[in-house]
Amino acid sequence: MPDRTISPAIADLRERIERLEGGRRRARAVLPFGLAEIDNRLPGGGLAVGCLHEVAGGGNGAVDGAAAGLFTAGIAARTRGKVLWCVTRSDLFAPALAQAGLAPDRLIHVEAGDEKALLACFEEGLRHGGFGAVIAEVAHLTMTASRRLQLAAEGQRAIGIALRRWQRQTEASDFGQPTASVTRWRVSVLPSRPLPVPGVARHRWLIELIRCRAGESADFEVEACDGTGRLALPSEVVHGSPQKEIGRRFATG
Repeated sequence: MPDRTISPAIADLRERIERLEGGRRRARAVLPFGLAEIDNRLPGGGLAVGCLHEVAGGGNGAVDGAAAGLFTAGIAARTRGKVLWCVTRSDLFAPALAQAGLAPDRLIHVEAGDEKALLACFEEGLRHGGFGAVIAEVAHLTMTASRRLQLAAEGQRAIGIALRRWQRQTEASDFGQPTASVTRWRVSVLPSRPLPVPGVARHRWLIELIRCRAGESADFEVEACDGTGRLALPSEVVHGSPQKEIGRRFATG
């Protein structure tokens, strides 16, 4: 029964707000990683679609961005549609992206002249609404710029990923500055499992979920993306090795 003490104008405004909020909730889909250890730490059980996320490499990977780039490619590989990848450095290696599941025929590569042009391409790609993922290799990301990107991503079906790369290791401290991104990840390389025969086993990463809106920070030790873009748990974790807990710990601060 309606509350007659509320004016028609207020009632109409509430109804409009409820419709808007309901539409946003329906549009907020997620892209699961397919690993319960990771998905259970993310609100909704996966990486939020229509949002901005940040990924950076740990250690020397802050400059070369190799592991972070492959982690990002694996996410993009599991989306649908074309993937827009914007860079300022011409070192994007398509065969490596293909090994992480991102086929060359899905990739649209844009090389911008500077970071200002890069951010403009990033924003326009997110607003376009026709991509599965929009990725930009960004060195500096201010709160103002990240808010614009987050607003551009909202309501779209694309996942926006700011892949943070710097020219010098000392510049990586910029990753600690606040932004409007929904999640923030850091990917570091770990030694591969020794093989009984000569060769290189599947790469391993330490993935740190440094920031998660409406969630908690965590660490995960995983095997790198396969040809479908999916991560895996190391065999000793799957079989419950007593020497090593699952590569995850909660942040204390």
